[in-house]
Amino acid sequence: MMIDERMVTFIDSLDRGNTPFLDEIEKYALQNRVPVIRKSMQSLLKFLLALSKPRNILEVGTAIGFSSLLMSEYGPDDCHITTIEKYEKRIPQAKENFRRGGAEDRITLLEGDAADILKELTGSYDLIFMDAAKGQYIIFLPDILRLLAPGGLLVSDNVLQDGDIVESRFAVTRRNRTIHARMRDYLYELKHHPQLETVILPVGDGAALSVGRKD
Repeated sequence: MMIDERMVTFIDSLDRGNTPFLDEIEKYALQNRVPVIRKSMQSLLKFLLALSKPRNILEVGTAIGFSSLLMSEYGPDDCHITTIEKYEKRIPQAKENFRRGGAEDRITLLEGDAADILKELTGSYDLIFMDAAKGQYIIFLPDILRLLAPGGLLVSDNVLQDGDIVESRFAVTRRNRTIHARMRDYLYELKHHPQLETVILPVGDGAALSVGRKD
């Protein structure tokens, strides 16, 4: 896509990998077509966890719990993750993976539509990881900004839509035009919002890193 696949393969080959349990979940996800963050995004997320040392993490989009468990494994020992998932088929799988991974006391799974749940959340989060339906990012943004701690980090995954983001809306299939338009609006908001400083990186399927301003 944005980076030559040979280069991506080479960079990924340098990664020291994850725990056997995370490898098991990732393998299952790939075999069963369950969305899971790519190797390059895993590396970026682990780097950001080590750099920012967030204690309070919010994740929008759990799937079967892979990224929650990765953040639990590589985040600070005292971090806690709140994660949101509405797809009923995946919720029991995520809960079972949290149990098997011994992370039930570090991960809280909230069941339901993120648009509704986010409105009810209070407090602040040092790191927010957006990895849900791409067309909903712009809908979630007001509550995400309300919940992001000053100096906190917002990580948005899959923002370049396999390169389609640079295309005209008429070059995108009709069923994807709403998502395409909403993601463009979302990226514009991230780059122009006075509360944020944002960089967009061609990592995986695109990652936007936004820091909440402290002033």
